[in-house]
Amino acid sequence: MSAQSPKSSRDPSRESLSSSAMPSNEADSIDMETSSSNPEDGLQAIRLVDASDDEPYADAVAKIQRCQEILGYEFQDLDLLRSALTHASGASHRLASNERLEFLGDSVLGLTVCEWLFNEYPEYSEGDLTKIKSAVVSRRSCGKVACKLGLDQCLIVGRGVTRNRSYPKSLVSDVFEAVIAALYIDGGPEIVRDRLKQWLAEEVNLAVDTQGSGNHKSVLQQFAQRELSATPVYKLIRETGPDHRKMFLMGAMVDDRRFAPAWGNNKKDAEQRAAANALAELHNAKVPYDSEQPPS
Repeated sequence: MSAQSPKSSRDPSRESLSSSAMPSNEADSIDMETSSSNPEDGLQAIRLVDASDDEPYADAVAKIQRCQEILGYEFQDLDLLRSALTHASGASHRLASNERLEFLGDSVLGLTVCEWLFNEYPEYSEGDLTKIKSAVVSRRSCGKVACKLGLDQCLIVGRGVTRNRSYPKSLVSDVFEAVIAALYIDGGPEIVRDRLKQWLAEEVNLAVDTQGSGNHKSVLQQFAQRELSATPVYKLIRETGPDHRKMFLMGAMVDDRRFAPAWGNNKKDAEQRAAANALAELHNAKVPYDSEQPPS
């Protein structure tokens, strides 16, 4: 969807951010985030561009136009979108940056996702919905979606700040929230709702599958039927212990794929745990239940 900028031959992860281009307290926080970032937490450094002849979306006007193309929405108030895209380093003063819009966007995002989950998943408890919502609106999720959309090309920063510099992905999650606020103010809640349901659909499905109901068997069945066109089956692998205190090792299978089994003090409990292990493996996550030794 987004145009690709020419790649620099330099490794951005080895570059430091010039603190002279922004207020010292912000420079400190950005340096800290960059130095502590890693692929696991979704804050790895990304490249942004400033004005130059060889970058397709380098100047502010081009970035604003590109952002409207990405959003599929034409703003009535372009100054509002400019503010949403402007990092503190590119603003004449802090109140002209996207920080206030980010504050509003955080709440708009949370409310929109809460309403979506409340209506779409009536069988889930408050606790399940809270866990799903937290995963969907996390910085990691928002940064991932923002980069997929191409909003990292649209952030307006101080001239010269970004050339051969690195920024944490968290800055793109911030601009994502600011843009949501701008859409909300300029176009209304329906515009925001429609776009978030497109942009966050994959994140919601993932969160539902991994963070949702304690009924892991039900979640696994829904996922397997929806994504794999198959129905899970469960097999008893081993049982141990005296009759009054037996332990059962059950494993889940989907088609011909076997997943890490799990122990339980009855077959039903073991199947639930085996389903949780299967969901974790399907999403390349660490399995929550040990299959080597029965619980003491």
